[in-house]
Amino acid sequence: MNKQVIAVGLLALSCAAGAQSLKPGLWEVTQKTQAGGQMNDAMAQMQKEMANMPPDQRKMVEAMMARQGAGMGGGGAGMTVKMCMTKEMVERNQVTQPPQGDCKTTVQPRSGNTMKMSFSCANPPSSGEGQMTFTSPEAYSMKMKVNTTAAGQPQKVSMDTSARWLGADCGNIKPVAAK
Repeated sequence: MNKQVIAVGLLALSCAAGAQSLKPGLWEVTQKTQAGGQMNDAMAQMQKEMANMPPDQRKMVEAMMARQGAGMGGGGAGMTVKMCMTKEMVERNQVTQPPQGDCKTTVQPRSGNTMKMSFSCANPPSSGEGQMTFTSPEAYSMKMKVNTTAAGQPQKVSMDTSARWLGADCGNIKPVAAK
């Protein structure tokens, strides 16, 4: 999977999350990605390799991912990441560290409980648009459509993200450092 695509999706969250006065604390963010061509093949291969690992090796990899607040769901469940948002991060609308490269994000003013955003990146070339829906200060969802390039081939990627607040205590999950 193109790391830029995931990072841009998270960047869009960072631009929009503060509009709902989301609660600071520990959040669980699940992202389901549907991609075509080589990106889809790479994701399927990664899941297959995880499934075929000896149980002790798989447990070690899953534990390493869990220490970073990440995990992969089976059966198309996507990737789940736990992230810590401080009060200051929520106030600055910073949920994650922005992706590397020269990306530009545009966020439209909120209308009701929704907010639309778009982005474009020059290197690697990618663009997309999405809509975030705020259910409450403890939950939101987002749908994004992304156009990118993988192995020199154009790719269309759809991302469905859902997030829920787990509690005020982040435990051992550290907030992402501001730039």
